[in-house]
Amino acid sequence: MEQNKKYTRHQHLNVWINVITILCLAALGVLLVDGEPVYGIVLLVLAGLLLIWELFNLSRRDISLKKAPPVVPETSKDDPAVLRALSALPLPYVQTNRSGDLVWFNESFKDLMGSREIRTNISQIFEGLYKKVFPQQGIRKEIHVHFGERKYCVKCRQVAAAELLGEQAAAELPEYLMEFYFFDETQLIDYREAYKGKNLVAGLIYIDNYEEVLESMEEVRQSLLLALVERKVVKYMHDLNAIIKKFEKDKFIFVFEEKNLELLIESRFSLLDEVRTINIGNDLSVTLSISVGVNAPGYLETYESARIAMDLALGRGGDQAVVRDGDTISYYGGKTARVEKSTRVKARVKAHALRELMLTHDTIFIMGHKIPDADCIGSALGIYRLAKTFNKRVYIVMDEDSPAIEPIVSVIRKDRREGDEDIFISGDQALNLRDRNSMLVMVDVNRPAMTECPDLVRLEKTIVVLDHHRQTNDTIKNALVSYVEPYASSACEMVAEILQYIPDKPRLKPIEADALYSGILVDTDNFVIKAGVRTFEAAAYLRRAGADVTRVRKMFREDMEDYRMRTEIISAAEVYLDEFAISTFDAADIPGATVIGAKAANSLLDVQGIRGSFVITRLTDWIYISARSIDDLNVQVIMEKFGGGGHLTVAAAQVKNSSMEEVRQELKNLLLNMKQDGDI
Repeated sequence: MEQNKKYTRHQHLNVWINVITILCLAALGVLLVDGEPVYGIVLLVLAGLLLIWELFNLSRRDISLKKAPPVVPETSKDDPAVLRALSALPLPYVQTNRSGDLVWFNESFKDLMGSREIRTNISQIFEGLYKKVFPQQGIRKEIHVHFGERKYCVKCRQVAAAELLGEQAAAELPEYLMEFYFFDETQLIDYREAYKGKNLVAGLIYIDNYEEVLESMEEVRQSLLLALVERKVVKYMHDLNAIIKKFEKDKFIFVFEEKNLELLIESRFSLLDEVRTINIGNDLSVTLSISVGVNAPGYLETYESARIAMDLALGRGGDQAVVRDGDTISYYGGKTARVEKSTRVKARVKAHALRELMLTHDTIFIMGHKIPDADCIGSALGIYRLAKTFNKRVYIVMDEDSPAIEPIVSVIRKDRREGDEDIFISGDQALNLRDRNSMLVMVDVNRPAMTECPDLVRLEKTIVVLDHHRQTNDTIKNALVSYVEPYASSACEMVAEILQYIPDKPRLKPIEADALYSGILVDTDNFVIKAGVRTFEAAAYLRRAGADVTRVRKMFREDMEDYRMRTEIISAAEVYLDEFAISTFDAADIPGATVIGAKAANSLLDVQGIRGSFVITRLTDWIYISARSIDDLNVQVIMEKFGGGGHLTVAAAQVKNSSMEEVRQELKNLLLNMKQDGDI
């Protein structure tokens, strides 16, 4: 109370000084009015303004004094027992009105504040406490706030003043009060973070191309190469205070404390680059895949999380690291293309597994991705012919109106005999036709959301996946047979290999062989992109099966208008950061616009100095991005930021509810940030 009196005397002194100053100015103004009227009027006006300002300040001070809480809370024997108990409570305690203005607080809260000024509203003291987060009556709420170097868990609730203090004591208080209890959790949080840092993280390291690298070098140098790789791996992990053990010729397992995971991530898994630079006469660079499992309930679950992450790393082509933190998955690296496997054992095994499943099901659905292309329709027709060899009911769930596949669909419709059932059906028709004895074969796609009918993927129990795109974290989880090979040039190449290992020897019709051949041709850009030895072997098989190169070329020729548009897209391209070509294409009413954009992106790579090309196409409500690259630029990682995917050198994405300029600017910002971080 003494402090309040001192405050009042100080305010009175200030008021008297201001009043005397105003009176002096007014008197001087009156004296000057006769001799110097201009100066006199100016002084009188100034005195009037100062008087108005002083009156305004006095009214504000009165309001603030009425609102201000007591500097030192006082309780007496006449106060309610609840108030006396709260005053002695060892926990900081505060009462406010529903707007957060302080009404009362106890001694412990005063001790918490220390020498700091106690403000009128609680939101002025604690950033996390404000009116919008206050709970309603009957609800208790916990809010975590910081105050200085301490951390508090604030338990708050709204309560009727009469219920808390009694009718008589609450007569002059607001009807409802907010009460806050402050629990210091600084030490608890410190212990929790220390414990979390001690959690064990499990990881795996695989040498991706062990057999291929050894075959590419002299036998006398093989042991030296492996020793150098192992030495780098072990030293890198020992620097992280990790325990590492080699459990197979090309596989390692390691564990370390979670606090060291940040060091691993900050280094961007530099071990990938260090091992890749080892060269003692090997024609191929050694590449690693690294997986880390973290924040699982137990040690077994942590290892299982690391194993799942390794499957993702290998499914995406290797030479990268995958961190699986609960359900969150992060990718690092992936700068080199996966080396093509010379062995066909896997293709033969998958072919036999697919045959066994088809023999045990009566109805077979084949489905690709939305807006199907030549690779999608070609691989679907290859599987269709395989199923027909076993006399099964087969349907292709696909939008046959897509301009990219119209030449093939028109030939199929033309060759169909009168009375034959249409092989193309919609997603709704497939849902009506499915039963317990049906199965689904997915081609050229491994993500449910990208398929023609996601509901069919969810309902079917027997699913086979045949795809060449790199996997992401939302791939099919319940596939009985999953054949995903990122090294393959196309899904058509994979299907052509499978057909060769079927004992029943399916006989392709000319249009089916043409479709498979065209899928390879389009995805490799006429055998320029990702065309390996097995690609040409698959093409040779299709040529023997009746594919005609001239017929395929005629089928997929561009008309003059499409050719002009492609040229316009190329001429409008902007070179960004001296190595990325970016162009836009407004094609709201143009059929086959995405195909035109993809071809333009391919053509832009022919410009010297361009590492990556991006064509942004607007089609109705969607924005499509076609991305292409050359050398070591991973466009799949870039497109994944937009929710898309693909390969290291060929990728795409679809964006909704954005303009072309917004997507263009977002792409530029992403490229700039990734380049500065060393990711591209």
